This record gives sequence, structure tokens and C-alpha cells, in this order.
Amino acid sequence: MDTQLVNSLHLKEIAQVSKWWKDLGLGKKSKFVRDEAIKWYMWPMACIPDPSLSQERVDLTKPLSLIYIVDDIFDCYGSIHELTLFTRAVQRWELAAMEELPECMKVCFKALYQVTNEFALKIYTKHGLNPISSLVKSWVRLCNAFLEEAKWFSSGKLPSAEEYLKNGRVSTGAHVIFVHLFFSMGQGLTDHNVALMNEFPAIISTLSTLVRLCDDLEGDNDVKKDGTDGSYMKCYMKDHPGVSIEEARKHTSHRISEEWKRLNQELIAPENRLPSSFVRICFNAARMVPLMYSYDGNSPSKLEEHIKSLFNHNK
Repeated sequence: MDTQLVNSLHLKEIAQVSKWWKDLGLGKKSKFVRDEAIKWYMWPMACIPDPSLSQERVDLTKPLSLIYIVDDIFDCYGSIHELTLFTRAVQRWELAAMEELPECMKVCFKALYQVTNEFALKIYTKHGLNPISSLVKSWVRLCNAFLEEAKWFSSGKLPSAEEYLKNGRVSTGAHVIFVHLFFSMGQGLTDHNVALMNEFPAIISTLSTLVRLCDDLEGDNDVKKDGTDGSYMKCYMKDHPGVSIEEARKHTSHRISEEWKRLNQELIAPENRLPSSFVRICFNAARMVPLMYSYDGNSPSKLEEHIKSLFNHNK
């Protein structure tokens, strides 16, 4: 009975997310925008399992979806000049800043602006703290990382593996999500913890590295990728001439194993003592990574199978 009640709750949340996404209208206004609201919702569903945190799951899906959309803009749509203008608009954080942008970027920036400000207002109303400065900082950091990658790959000059990974930790978008989550949970909202979240706490840095390496390792099996967006393995092979792709994959797998050890260390002896509830959610996200980045041909089919199992098990 408990399982059926929770299942029903998740279906209601999916309906809320789907309606929000439809009303937002990004899919209709921009042809390149992917429509994967259920996939995006799966992250909060897995990371925040407490049935009482229903609204938090729905709220977190919104910035998460925008990370994917902004990523697509930088990967597939804009020129370096246009992407620079978009990044500057995010830095200015005012609607007037979008006047120079192409139409589809205007639509995206407006959605980003409105969703983030609405999120900040909700946090202020609920917890008495306005997080807008921290939220905007996280978006600026992400856009700067996306822009750096776009410059690398448009020039055809790959960075070193460590330079790529340092920037890649940010471009996963994990920091953006966990900054939103930190304020949404409303626990440990001290000046020290807010300052810590404005930077890159060790647990999020390690989680982000894990996401980047797993995505790059498994992304080689995704036939939808065009090979122009780089990967840790390509950069590693450039740094070590003569290394085969098999050796690069083995090295990447070893790095992933080491990041898991660092993540476990954060649980045993954390470098910075963020709220335990927040730390548990970070670990839930890490456990979700192998599933989200497990490709089979051209799609994360295992995820699709799990969704069907979760929501159609009585049919």
C-alpha cells in the first residue's frame, strides 16, 4: 500500500512537471530544445525520496531542465559571439540584457530569469532568506564553463586532460542544482554554509567529477553524439601520444573508482560539515549517475526500462 501511495504521488508530480514544461513553451518556441521532462524529473525523484518533499522535487526539476536547455544552446546552436552575449546577459541578470540576443536565446534567457527569480521568492517566503545572489552566481559560473568549452571545440584545440576536467566539473551543472537544493531544503542556512555553497565544496566537486567522467566514458556509446564536444579520454590521449582508446577508457574507469573513494571519505570524515540530510542527497545523486549515463546504442535505455517498471508495474 505504501508503494502504491508513493507511486501515485510521483505520477502527480510528473503531471505537475509536464504541465509546467508545456506552459513554459520553450519546446514550441525553439526547435532545438529537447522535450524530456520525465527524464529530468527522475533526478529529483531518485535523490529526494522522502514523500513529504514532493514540492521540492517539482521545484528542483525546473532549474535542472534549464541546465539541459542552456547546454544545448552552447553545444548546438550559438556562435561564439552569440554565446558570449548570452553569458554577459546572465552576468547582468536583467531583462534588458537580452535585447542583443537571437530570438531563441531571448526566450531561453527570459525563462531562466523568471524561473530563478520565482524560485528565490519562494525560498524567501518559506525560509526568510533571499538566495538570488547565490543562484545567479551558480548560473554565471556554469555559462562561463560552457563558453570555455565552446571556445575550445570551435578552435579544434583540445585542452589538457586536467584543464578539461577542472572546467568539466562546473559544466556538469551539478553545482547549480545543489545550490538550489541547499536553499530549498532550508537546513543549515548559516552565513558559513551559504559562503561554502557559493564556492565549490568538496562533496559537490567530487560528485561533479564523477558525473563528468561517467558521462564521457559512457558517451562513447551514444551514437547521437557528433564527436565535436570533446571528452576527458580524447584530452588524455592528446596528453599521452600513443595511448589507445582502450587504455584511455581503462584510465578513466580508474579515475571514476578513485572519485568514489573520495566521495565515501566525505561521508566518513567530511571536509566541511554541511547538513547530513543534504549530504545524503548528494550520495543519492552519485548512485543515480551509473543509471543516467548507461547508454545502449543511442539512448539511456536502462532508464526507460526503470521508468516503465516504476510506473506501470500494475499493468
